[in-house]
Amino acid sequence: MPPSLLPETRVTSPSLIFDRALIRRRLDRADKAGAEDFLLRAAISDLCERLSLIKRDFPAVVEIGSASPQFSAQLAREGRLIVRLAPLAQLAAACPALAVVGDEEALPFADARFDLAVSALSLHTVNDLPGALIQIRRILKPDGLFLGCLLGGASLKELRAALGAAETELCGGISPRVAPFADVRDMGGLLQRAGLALPVADAEPLTVRYRDMFALMADLRAMGATNALVARVRKPSSRKLFLRAAEIYAERFSDPDGRVRATFELIFVSGWAPHESQQKPLRPGSATMRLEDALKGVKPAPE
Repeated sequence: MPPSLLPETRVTSPSLIFDRALIRRRLDRADKAGAEDFLLRAAISDLCERLSLIKRDFPAVVEIGSASPQFSAQLAREGRLIVRLAPLAQLAAACPALAVVGDEEALPFADARFDLAVSALSLHTVNDLPGALIQIRRILKPDGLFLGCLLGGASLKELRAALGAAETELCGGISPRVAPFADVRDMGGLLQRAGLALPVADAEPLTVRYRDMFALMADLRAMGATNALVARVRKPSSRKLFLRAAEIYAERFSDPDGRVRATFELIFVSGWAPHESQQKPLRPGSATMRLEDALKGVKPAPE
C-alpha cells in the first residue's frame, strides 16, 4: 500500500439525505453522454483565479471529487504534484495526475499529507458535510489550505417554488424534489467546527436563462444533477404535474422575451489547517485603548 494511502476512514452520518450510489450512476451516465457541465466549468475557473492570488507554493495537492478531470489537469500544468480523488473509475483513468477512486465521505489518505485540498461542486451532495470537512482538515499539513466551491441554498429556488406550488395545487402536499443545499451564513461556522482556521465563505449567484422549465430540467439531467434524495417519491410523477409547474414557472420567473430564469448560487469557502505562524485573536483584556475612545478617534496615551 502506498504510504500516502490508508484504509477508508468513514465518519458516520447522522442521517442519509442523498442516495450516493444513485448520484454515481447518474454521473456515469452524464460522462458517457459527453455532457458539458457549465456550472463545473465556472466553479473551476473561479477557484483557479482565487488560488492564483495566494502568493505561496503548494507542492502537494489533492483534488477531491469533482466530476471532471479538468481541475486536476489545470493544476498539474502548473507543476504541482496532484492526487485526484475521482468518483468513478473512468474519471480516474482520464486524469493525467495520480488518481484513486473514492468517496468524499471516506477520504483514503494519510494524516497531514497535503499542502492544498481543493474541491469543485461535489461536497454539497455528501450526507455529513461537517464530517467531510473534518476529514479534509485531517489530511492537510499544518498551515495547509482548503479551497472549495459548493452549491448554496438559493440554487434552483425558482424550480423549487414552481414544483411546490404545482404539487400543492394538484396533490395537496409537497414531496422532496430539490436538494437542501448549504447556506453561506452557516459555512464559516462549519469550517471552524472542522478545526480550520481563518475561515472565509462568500457566495456568487449565477443566473442562467432557458426556453422553459423543461429545458432547465434537461440540462440538469445531462449534468447528472437530477433528484437523488433518499426521501424522493419513487413512483413516476404525472405529466399534468410538470405541465402545471412549467406554467407557474413561466408566470413567476420569466423575462419580457419569454425566457425563464434559473438561479445557481456558488458558495466559495476557504480555511487553513492551524499553525503557530497564523494570526490569532488578542487575549481578552489585552487591548491598549477603550472601544469608546477608538470610535471617537482618541489616540492612546504614550507609555
